[in-house]
Amino acid sequence: MNAFEITGGRRLKGELIPQGAKNEALQVICAVLLTDKQVVIRNIPDIRDVNFLIELLAKMGVKVNRMDANTCAFQADDVNHDFIHSEEFVNQSRKMRGSVMVMGPLLARFKYATLSKPGGDKIGRRRLDTHVMGFIKLGAHFDVNTGAISADKLKGTYMLLDEASVTGTANILMAAVLAEGKTTIYNAACEPYLQQLCDMLVRMGAKITGIGSNMLHIEGVSELGGCEHTILPDMIEIGSFIGLAAMTQSEITIRDVHFEQLGIIPEVFSRLGIAMERRGDDLFIPAQEHYEIQNFIDGSILTIADAPWPGFTPDLISIVLVVATQARGSVLIHQKMFESRLFFVDKLIEMGAQIILCDPHRATVIGLDRKFRLRGLEMSSPDIRAGVALLIAALSAEGKSIIRNIEQIDRGYQLIDQRLNNIGAQIVRI
Repeated sequence: MNAFEITGGRRLKGELIPQGAKNEALQVICAVLLTDKQVVIRNIPDIRDVNFLIELLAKMGVKVNRMDANTCAFQADDVNHDFIHSEEFVNQSRKMRGSVMVMGPLLARFKYATLSKPGGDKIGRRRLDTHVMGFIKLGAHFDVNTGAISADKLKGTYMLLDEASVTGTANILMAAVLAEGKTTIYNAACEPYLQQLCDMLVRMGAKITGIGSNMLHIEGVSELGGCEHTILPDMIEIGSFIGLAAMTQSEITIRDVHFEQLGIIPEVFSRLGIAMERRGDDLFIPAQEHYEIQNFIDGSILTIADAPWPGFTPDLISIVLVVATQARGSVLIHQKMFESRLFFVDKLIEMGAQIILCDPHRATVIGLDRKFRLRGLEMSSPDIRAGVALLIAALSAEGKSIIRNIEQIDRGYQLIDQRLNNIGAQIVRI
């Protein structure tokens, strides 16, 4: 069953609990390789990418004890060095992009790692130079022909990253915590998930200051211990649910969102005219017949662009674009960071949306203000975020839609069909 059949036009009502954050899970699970002590991680999302990573660690010899559906105890006290050098390790690593973050821990603790071309979304060029250059500055040697990264020892240093890469920062940070001396990482990513990784490492015994800023200072230690860690709710899923509520004119409460960690996400959706109310740590979105896009103060058309944290996350650009199709007004969507992420708009245009794809990075959306409903369509999910954007469009559309290649959606969203069906959607796996 690799497709969804969606009956659109149904208003939803109820509560949704966001899953654990996918991007944080991939980082903190890799961090268990830094110690031979037990690490317990809670609120792990049950999604394909994370499960592939846990499977990879188990094949490496990490003991994995699933305490419940979303909690695992890991202990990397008997890692199989032969497997790390094997072709099977390389092939398994290629199944998901998060596998790149095993490099830092392996290099730090075992002085050897292998760079393999990772899998993940086909959303444009996603180079790994930042990771490799960081390792080299710490004293590692990189063989470009074999992809092998090795070091007799890692030594702390100052580095200015060429880009504020989240996975690059995480990888270099995990290598630096066991390096000799002090490391300074400037132009570091500072997303909440990176802050969570830092906090977890500190509980394990690492010495890190500057957490939450773009300059991290790490004083290397000789070893790390175990800890317990709870993953944040997924801000991308929370943003997706906000968009879903607006598009389907639904009344939805999103529970336990950790509002302070959402950054400008609620503000961006508010600028699209979507009403929402914070109730403690829950977010309530009322059913809205209409929502109107704000203009800039000078009256010009609103532009929504992605940017590194604390800017607007690129993972929600697809959702914002879909939501704008049924708003009143127009907006320019500027996807700066990935050149292929807007290439799903042709499907929305076939559904009846008015979108002008200006170039690979920009699209102008002319809101229909619900005067013309989107039409059901048969389509395919190109990546995780576009797949969910198409799912939201299909749930608001007239008639039935079919979305194929839903393995992409399952990579990032836990049992999304069941959870939405529980509040009134009609989604069938076929």
